[in-house]
Amino acid sequence: MKKLILASVSALALFGVAACSDSGTDNTTTQSTNPPAAEPMKPATPDAPKPAEPAPATPAPAPAQ
Repeated sequence: MKKLILASVSALALFGVAACSDSGTDNTTTQSTNPPAAEPMKPATPDAPKPAEPAPATPAPAPAQ
């Protein structure tokens, strides 16, 4: 039984080392890509009206009765 356990552990260790080793067979190279040149942002709707004037900070006086 000890031999079976030892053989199993040895096989697992061998597979682990084989999976993690750098054997040098992977000769693929990657080429870096440059992002496209940034263009200035354009408005989504060029014909959009300008925002309205904000309300005054103080309320208008009440009309006389």
